[in-house]
Amino acid sequence: MKKLLLCLLACVAASAVAAQTPASGDHKAAAATIRAAIAKKFPDVTVNDVRPSPMAGIYEVAMGAEVAYVSADGRFLLAGDMYDMDSRTNLTEAGRQKARVAALSKLDERDMIVFKPEKVKHTITVFTDVDCGYCRKLHSEIAQLNERGVQVRYLAYPRAGPGSEDWAKMEAVWCSMDRKKAITDAKAGRDVKAQSCATPVAKQFKLGEQLGVRGTPAIFTNNGDYIGGYLAPDQMSKELDRLSAAAKN
Repeated sequence: MKKLLLCLLACVAASAVAAQTPASGDHKAAAATIRAAIAKKFPDVTVNDVRPSPMAGIYEVAMGAEVAYVSADGRFLLAGDMYDMDSRTNLTEAGRQKARVAALSKLDERDMIVFKPEKVKHTITVFTDVDCGYCRKLHSEIAQLNERGVQVRYLAYPRAGPGSEDWAKMEAVWCSMDRKKAITDAKAGRDVKAQSCATPVAKQFKLGEQLGVRGTPAIFTNNGDYIGGYLAPDQMSKELDRLSAAAKN
């Protein structure tokens, strides 16, 4: 709560400063100013979108799945979540969800390892690691998830990073002729051997970082919800039902 209050007070303070700056009312001009300021001060940061936030004089800036708030003159930046105190809604998380949906919708299933049930009720996209204990547990229950209508789409996220043994294992999985068998063998601790090939492992790892993956398995729904980690099949099914219902309201 203390962190929330500090964030809200900072937002109010920055809004007051921004209000002192003559406003053109031109959102496009403000967006251009903000993009230019970020490009100059943070050249390694990619800005995906700049849009007016619910707070006057403050703009929401989407950078991958991360969201920050910047004053119209591009001088002040706030990092933190913005809440609507009347509805108790986390407005920043809604922005993150939009960014996740956009990123996930661009993925090609041919670059994934997909375990699909006969009838798909829910789809989860999972950043996985072959050496992660809970990733192995989730994989051991793939059949149970499929029985509940849950389609599992795997993306590679070797937590040890580039150049590691873990990374090499996942490259071998993605280079295998039968990726489903290869990832099952790897998660069971068996060696997987395959000829070197061009894989999407590096691209998927980078995407995971952009989406704020903090550990594996990192589970995302098609609506952009981030399920932090492993859930048992019944729990997973119930959580996906809940999130799906919430998205419709």
